[in-house]
Amino acid sequence: MTDINAPPFHHLGGSVLFMQNYMSTAHVVINQGGTSSGKTYAIEQVLFCIACQNPKLVITVVAQDIPNLKAGALRDALNIYNTSAALQAAVKSYNKTDRIFEFNNGSIIEFKSYDNAQDAKSGKRDYLFINEANGISWDVYTELALRTKLRIFIDYNPNTGFWVHEHLVGKPNIALIISDHRHNPFLLQEVRDKIESLKEVDIELWKVYARGLTGKITGLIFNNWYVCNQIPPDARLIATGLDFGFTNDQTGCLQVYQQNGELWVNELFYETSLTNTDIAAKLKAHGVSKKSEIIADSAEPKSIEELKRLGWYVTGAKKGADSVKHSIDILKRYKINITRASVNLRNELERYKWRVDNRGKTVNEPVDACNHLIDPLRYVALNKLKMGNDVKLKSRLPFTPRPLANNGVFDELIGSYGLA
Repeated sequence: MTDINAPPFHHLGGSVLFMQNYMSTAHVVINQGGTSSGKTYAIEQVLFCIACQNPKLVITVVAQDIPNLKAGALRDALNIYNTSAALQAAVKSYNKTDRIFEFNNGSIIEFKSYDNAQDAKSGKRDYLFINEANGISWDVYTELALRTKLRIFIDYNPNTGFWVHEHLVGKPNIALIISDHRHNPFLLQEVRDKIESLKEVDIELWKVYARGLTGKITGLIFNNWYVCNQIPPDARLIATGLDFGFTNDQTGCLQVYQQNGELWVNELFYETSLTNTDIAAKLKAHGVSKKSEIIADSAEPKSIEELKRLGWYVTGAKKGADSVKHSIDILKRYKINITRASVNLRNELERYKWRVDNRGKTVNEPVDACNHLIDPLRYVALNKLKMGNDVKLKSRLPFTPRPLANNGVFDELIGSYGLA
């Protein structure tokens, strides 16, 4: 086993995840990790190094869909590229439309998604990276893997077991790397504390997101939502929902529409460190009319007043006894269509669950986590939707080790190792 603390690794300052992925000789390298472990960032640094060191390679990065790519792997790749002068010198061009980095030595890194297994049969490659693999089907993975010559990297949060555990883990020439936030040396302590605090509210969530262990997340609250491509042009806007955050919590904003008794929801923004002035600018940039109602967290009256003074029509959510449960009950009576671009909202819906007490019994209240977009959705439900019978109820349908090349790109990339 490689000693990751021995020279030349120690003096280069590389992270544990970077080194383990870079030096692996397995054909398939699986990165199972908790939130903020740095796994995606580390794998992409490896891919950039490989592309710089070897001419005429084709490297493909795949995610569930283009919105997931843009919000995750592609965003990280652009961050790595934009902060590395050595890498910029090695890259001939970046095609924003096709999402392709072309290197001076003829290698390319392309970012793609595939609709189905038939679609995945197109193209061959030397290296493959499957990002957030639990969003990809086994059939799609199989077609891609068959057309990959040298090495495959995989990463995911282990919410529950899936095809990686069924077909790959434990097989010959397969490496499994388990990581969590403690392996990311650049993470703020406040973020670490927030991740660790999951242990106090739900042990299964803590196992998955704080320790990178395969979980059994049961008791999900919403199973009545579906993915759609866009909001129908004739859908009626009900209201905009807004939840305030700042340092550690995201400010979440979305819009809720209605058509034929169904709800249609589109995420607008989901960011930390937004002041009220920033929020106002974001609302304007997303085309929110100052005449349309924004329903915000009533626990933040000062922020609501500041936005009002900036000209926005903002009202507080009508909270009260059992308002959380009441708003959930309202939403569960509708078929809810979530746009494909609403990546963060979809992630929250896949994690939002009922709390379990110390005896393992489900409690009729949600875990207070993964809710910075679900909360504004609830606010709209509290103020604008009724528990009527006019809604449609539907069930949810369904290689040889490479020597470390001590070149400028390699040194700079591992020295600038950052967040996933």
